[in-house]
Parts: sequence; C-alpha cells; structure tokens
Amino acid sequence: MRSRSLLVLLVPAALVGGCNKEADSRIHVREGIRSDTLASNIVTRPVRHAFSALIGEGIMVDEAVTRRNEAGLLELYVNGHNEAYNTKRFRYRVEWLDADGLLIETRATTWLPASSMGKSPFTIKAVAPRAEAVDFRMDTRKWE
Repeated sequence: MRSRSLLVLLVPAALVGGCNKEADSRIHVREGIRSDTLASNIVTRPVRHAFSALIGEGIMVDEAVTRRNEAGLLELYVNGHNEAYNTKRFRYRVEWLDADGLLIETRATTWLPASSMGKSPFTIKAVAPRAEAVDFRMDTRKWE
C-alpha cells in the first residue's frame, strides 16, 4: 500500500517537472497547438478573448534599434508584439531628424500600413532618406 501512495505522488511530480522548461523566444507556438492552459482552454477561451478586448490589449513596442548601413544611412528596427488575441492593424510614420533635432523634409514621410496577428511578434524596418539623419521620431494611429 505504501508503494502505491509513493507512486501516486511521484508520477504527477515527474509530469510537472518535465513541463517546466524555459521556452525559446524565437519559436512561437500558436493557440490550438500548444497545451491548454486556463486562458486557452476551449471552454474559457471566449471569456479570455472578451476580457482581452475589454481591457484594451494591443501593440507593445519592445525595443527600437538604430544602426548605420553600408551606404551611411540610418536604419531603424522596431521590435514589438501584439498582446491582444485578434489581429491589430495600424499605420505608422517615421520622421527623420538631423543633428540639430530638426525634421528632414522628404516625400517618404507618409503613413504606412502595418499589422500584427494576435499574440505574435512584429518588426518594422525603416531607412532614412539621407545620411544627415541622426535620430528619428515615430508615430502610430488606427488603421482607417
């Protein structure tokens, strides 16, 4: 009897221990493929999705990285993720600034479309039109 109770205690511990691995951030396993959690269970999923919309989850910017390319132009990489369960469509505009902080006038400064699927990462890349650009300013708005 004692060996059965020990076995009953060890099997769940082994299962829990086996599932407690660090996830690789470069791999994204979508909903419906990974194991169910309370938030992704077929019964509770509609509640979680409604709650996500209710609290206004959306696009989050994780980092903005700039570098000079071989042509001497400033490149911008904006990495982020969509916290919501539905696809977020938006527009963005990058304005390039010179060493004095003044706007570099260009035809390329227009609102561009972008989107990110639910619970997915995204990257936006922009390249300055002239070598005088040393900084940037980025704005976003709803897709209309």
